[in-house]
Amino acid sequence: MIGSGAFFTSRPELLAALTVRHAVPAVYDKREFAVAGGLVGYGGNITESYRLAGVYTGRILKGDKPADLPVQQVTKVEMTINLKTAKAFGLNIPEPLIGRADEVIE
Repeated sequence: MIGSGAFFTSRPELLAALTVRHAVPAVYDKREFAVAGGLVGYGGNITESYRLAGVYTGRILKGDKPADLPVQQVTKVEMTINLKTAKAFGLNIPEPLIGRADEVIE
């Protein structure tokens, strides 16, 4: 599992290339990692995160006090599986897992 710190989130392509080059199956919290060639991206939907931030901003601009707003987090989690990378690693991804993925890269 690759952490989601700023150093890592700005380099999904490099991280994906390194995990493939060194044959290290890895999971990342963003879809972009799997799209860039990593094995699996599994985490909160970034579009939903931005939408929630916009709702908060709108409420604050309308006069709500930030301290009175509830803490929220994204409830939609998305999974992207890169089958090309799985094949390169010699991994067989079970069909039920593929069926649950939001996106499968072949």
